Amino acid sequence: MIDVIILGKVVFAGALMVYVAGQCRKPSSGLGRMLARGMNASHDKLTRWGLTHVDIKPDITILDVGCGGGRTIETLVSMAGEGQVFGIDYSPASVAVARERNRASIARGRVDIREGTVSSLPFPDDTFDLVTAVETHYYWPNLPGDVREVMRVLKPHGAFVIIAETYRGRRNDWLYRPVMRLLLRAAYLTPDQHRLLLSDAGYSDVEVFTDTTHGWICAIGHSQSARRETPQ
Repeated sequence: MIDVIILGKVVFAGALMVYVAGQCRKPSSGLGRMLARGMNASHDKLTRWGLTHVDIKPDITILDVGCGGGRTIETLVSMAGEGQVFGIDYSPASVAVARERNRASIARGRVDIREGTVSSLPFPDDTFDLVTAVETHYYWPNLPGDVREVMRVLKPHGAFVIIAETYRGRRNDWLYRPVMRLLLRAAYLTPDQHRLLLSDAGYSDVEVFTDTTHGWICAIGHSQSARRETPQ
């Protein structure tokens, strides 16, 4: 009888972990909305560190892919005083939280937040000066193809920045690796693999920065001006 009770507790704990992991990937419930709001706070320092590596001009046009609870959008609006910031997320719950947080900026026409997927961005070619992806590229369904889709919507010489709170080979990697690979089913790349991901997709001037104390990573690539020119 005791063994049955223990087994039941183990099964329940496992199911709960899988459910929470699923809500981290794609918030869809009350818990998911709560997690989205929590990530607004927990990712703020990481986001600000990553954005120090990017030149954000006042009149810039920005897309935040996987905008989650909308905190990064709020930060970008404050940094680009005359610019416009778009957000996209494939979770309706995250979109709702992000819109709620940025309600005033939406009303002023500074922010536009939509439901959609990185694999098929609902924007024309050459739309954005900067595309950000904070704590989201891990979960993209076709990472190489999705990175190329981001390039499609970048203006010539525009920048794409990936910011994440962990990477393969970081300190205490033995602890993070099973969580990322098995529980979250997430891509878990080394700094060199981040560099190769962007360069293979056609980005130029690729740079990768790490904060070894926190285990953070920031990878930046630039769209090439001639990437879609056709021979005469």
